[in-house]
Amino acid sequence: MTQSIDPTPRQTFSGLAREHHRMALLYARTLAGEEHTARDLAQDAFLLAWQNWAKFDITRDFASWLRGIIRNKWREHCRKNSRVSHWNEEALSELENTMQSMPETGFFDELKDCLDKLPETLLSPVLSYYYQSLSTAETAEQLNTSEAATRKRLQRARTALKTCLTQKTSNAQD
Repeated sequence: MTQSIDPTPRQTFSGLAREHHRMALLYARTLAGEEHTARDLAQDAFLLAWQNWAKFDITRDFASWLRGIIRNKWREHCRKNSRVSHWNEEALSELENTMQSMPETGFFDELKDCLDKLPETLLSPVLSYYYQSLSTAETAEQLNTSEAATRKRLQRARTALKTCLTQKTSNAQD
């Protein structure tokens, strides 16, 4: 019995899901700001993507399609929980453009390199807020600073990370 060369839809989807899992979590976490919500959004998005796999045009970019599903799931989450989003359409478009221009392979290595370049005063709030899933108040308390100062440090860190990642992307394209 000969085995088919073409992978089954399940194998194709499974491979794409493994390849894009970290990106999906990062994107969901960027939108939601909370680890548990991000995991739920990513899981729901993968489930919906699988349920609609037959409708997906395999010539399209899977990562863009998946981010669109995550974005819609996040909007749905905000509506259901009466949350006001701090992401307007322009900011979402900018985030999508940034995500699209990042090469899938090596992104997390590049992010780690950029994190390593942050001064301690910016790195500590990032690690507490994004990696330990602490609130701004909890992060401020942990760092013995005010919430306003913590928010400002997070803003500066995001700006520095965006600049660093943008430079890495433009260097990779040269």
